[in-house]
Amino acid sequence: MILENIVVGSYMVNCYLTGSSDTKEVLIIDPGSSPGSIKAKIDDMKLKPIAILLTHGHGDHIGGVIELKEHYGIPVYMHELDGDMVGATRTNFTRMMFGRSIEFTPEKFVGDGDIITVGDLEYEIIHTPGHTQGGISIKCGDVVFTGDTLFHGSIGRTDLPGGSYDQLIGSIKTKLMALPDDTRVYPGHNSASSIGYERKYNPFLR
Repeated sequence: MILENIVVGSYMVNCYLTGSSDTKEVLIIDPGSSPGSIKAKIDDMKLKPIAILLTHGHGDHIGGVIELKEHYGIPVYMHELDGDMVGATRTNFTRMMFGRSIEFTPEKFVGDGDIITVGDLEYEIIHTPGHTQGGISIKCGDVVFTGDTLFHGSIGRTDLPGGSYDQLIGSIKTKLMALPDDTRVYPGHNSASSIGYERKYNPFLR
């Protein structure tokens, strides 16, 4: 499996390039900013992006979408419940974050249990609402990308429109904590972790 992390923008978002080591096909997960840096890494590694996959619709996770989408001619995938968010500056906060509006329409909506095939790998969509209503995590083998749902020792904020603390905790406890302890956690911000570590040490899950 290819798994490359590029930290982008002033909000320090983890953008992930992940896919098949055999075919070099990859998903671009959460290109929050700095599309030039993301393109440079893709070119340097000789990768073949097939889609942009968004864990949710907040501006800090979508800042590089339009340039990368147009450059590679690839679709944008996300959950339908955040689809309106990326189409309106007032709900994705891009003008506040970047001083400019970023609005687009996803090509495909994905839901709980859907599978995205990338070469010889299968990426499973796990709907984990709470940070936003359309928040998702993405599991492949012993890896899960959690967006702003679960962080190393913390959880995503729930005070923005569409957020719900009870729903977020429920998503984490019923869906993410159902994964094996050795599952590696790659969040939308900050450092990687594991399900076992979070189960034992995350103060929000005790």
